[in-house]
Amino acid sequence: MNKIYALVDCNSFYVSCERVFNPSLEGKPVVVLSNNDGCAVSRSSEAKKWIPMGAPIFKYKKEVTLHDIKLFSSNYTLYSDMSNRVMATLSRFTPNMEVYSIDEAFLSLNGFESKDPTEYARLIRNTVKKHTGIPVSIGIGPTKTLAKVANKIAKSHPELGGVFNIDKHPKINEVLKKIKTIDIWGIGRRQTQNLKNYGINNAYDLKVAPDYWIRKKLSVMGLRTAWELRGTSCIDLEKMPGARKGIIRSRSFKKDVETLEGLKEAVATHASRGGEKLRESGLIASYITVFIRTNKHKKEDFQYANSAGCFLPEPTSYTPDLIKYVLTNLEKIYNPNCKYKKAGIALSGLVPENEHQLNLLTPGINHKKNSDLMKAVDNINGSWGTNTVRF
Repeated sequence: MNKIYALVDCNSFYVSCERVFNPSLEGKPVVVLSNNDGCAVSRSSEAKKWIPMGAPIFKYKKEVTLHDIKLFSSNYTLYSDMSNRVMATLSRFTPNMEVYSIDEAFLSLNGFESKDPTEYARLIRNTVKKHTGIPVSIGIGPTKTLAKVANKIAKSHPELGGVFNIDKHPKINEVLKKIKTIDIWGIGRRQTQNLKNYGINNAYDLKVAPDYWIRKKLSVMGLRTAWELRGTSCIDLEKMPGARKGIIRSRSFKKDVETLEGLKEAVATHASRGGEKLRESGLIASYITVFIRTNKHKKEDFQYANSAGCFLPEPTSYTPDLIKYVLTNLEKIYNPNCKYKKAGIALSGLVPENEHQLNLLTPGINHKKNSDLMKAVDNINGSWGTNTVRF
């Protein structure tokens, strides 16, 4: 029996949450900023033409003023509550569901053969909107990867009414040719560049590539992705909450910090806490970002906010490496003429530790030794209290 998956994705989730409690924002350009009030983490469709995702908002003051863009600080308590409401509503439509992230869920529609999947998805979409106020897009396909592709199509083509069933499309290959490699679920930035070097630029190119070549270049996980693009389901639903997309650690200072050493101490502590969170979740990070900001309420002071980040040589949760790279990036953006109110770090590109791919360019790393050291540190701090052992 063929499987049927639906991926439900909330549209501009953080912005949609703000609009639920402030309907006057509907139809207006809205941007939600990261909790350091520095970068755009969610944008309404009206704001996307002027503000890039992740952009430091201070660089776009002209656009904000010219287009009357409404800015909001992140309210993660609100977003978490709204996410729970959305997921509770979705759970009424199928007994088999995977909460993939705060604003996404996979639904298995197997056993609902008497219903038309597209019409059933429209019912789901309308019910979520009615019960929570959150608009969603739904992609339907015989595999989770194709459901992801279908969801992207549903989001980018308003005429579809928020629902697209790729399994019913007469020319699936033509659809896949329009999906860039970077947009394929499970294909990362580095893999995209590697595939591009071999002439694979879209989902169709990957779909028709030889199996032996895909396994050699992308491992078994990449081969599964290719099979999924061909319509063969290889990735089942996970019945536990999905892995988190990122970890952010930040805090405002009681007194403004004016020295580089003071900032280094703060972000190193955040990096250490971030490493602990990664290990607690069985995850490793591929990318690390550091951000700093002056006191926006002291108008008489020079205002400055900036961030910098980098890909790690290989994904890791090893605290000394996290500290090393966060300090390197801090030095790039530190301005000695400022008084800083807030600093923090963000870890992204998270993947399960058991899917760790080694880097041939860093053969000297003793992964077992590093892992044993982190376990020892975590065990001591867990037994005797935070900061009993610290870097």
